[in-house]
Amino acid sequence: MSIVVTGATGHLGRHVVEQLLEKVPADQITAVVRTPEKAADFAARGVKIAVADYNAPETFDGLFAAGDKVLLISGNEFDKGRVGQHQVVIDAAKAAGVALLAYTSAPGSLTAALGDDHRATEDVLLASGLPYTLLRNGWYHENYTENLAPVLEHNAVVAAAGEGKVASAARADYAAAAVGVLTGEGHENKTYELSGDAAWSFAEYAAELSAQTGKEIAYSPVPADALIGILTGAGLPEPLAATLAGVDLSIEKGELAFVNGDLSRLAGRPTTPLSEAIATALKG
Repeated sequence: MSIVVTGATGHLGRHVVEQLLEKVPADQITAVVRTPEKAADFAARGVKIAVADYNAPETFDGLFAAGDKVLLISGNEFDKGRVGQHQVVIDAAKAAGVALLAYTSAPGSLTAALGDDHRATEDVLLASGLPYTLLRNGWYHENYTENLAPVLEHNAVVAAAGEGKVASAARADYAAAAVGVLTGEGHENKTYELSGDAAWSFAEYAAELSAQTGKEIAYSPVPADALIGILTGAGLPEPLAATLAGVDLSIEKGELAFVNGDLSRLAGRPTTPLSEAIATALKG
């Protein structure tokens, strides 16, 4: 029996594998990757490496075994038909008779287009008859802290979220919840709505940045069309810019502000405060 993690060298996948190594023997973990060189550090620690690609269904043939627990981390290739990619994994898992397939989805409250692929994947998973766990991950701190350079350059937080709030958490928090499910019992056919322990507004985010940098950083709310223009001007493809603006509109409606404690309960600890994530990012 293995715990199998797809997308294991991605941002979230790396956290999951690292935290699994703290809980189970390395030879019980299989990291599924497209580029084995990126997983050399895991292989050196005894993790099994499987090379497979969502876009090549045959690479998943025989990858899973009966009794495996699988974490399907959603793909990030928005232009390559993510639902079809995810179905490749689900079909292979069903053929093998895995014990559980956990999927990193999006909050059930999210009406933005970003959630469409996740809803469709959930439908495919439920129709498969596999024992499942839906990990409906909320927004990540890192969506805001990984690229602070433009914010610090212009002394402005720009978003199309109005006065909306976000109950975000760190990737490591969501990884801890996934590890809790993969190493625990009683999570079959459960849906977890995951979010941070506290919701914050963009004005509060700007104030925290000001406090930690000593600069006067203000929140500048803009219409969605203006945000799309700013993002495309910075080099983002228009479809991705529109998707991100759509999430901001969902934030304005309060769709990512829910706090229910599911994440901290599954992780076994409080979620990381936004202030801590900002401090870490500024040190980096």
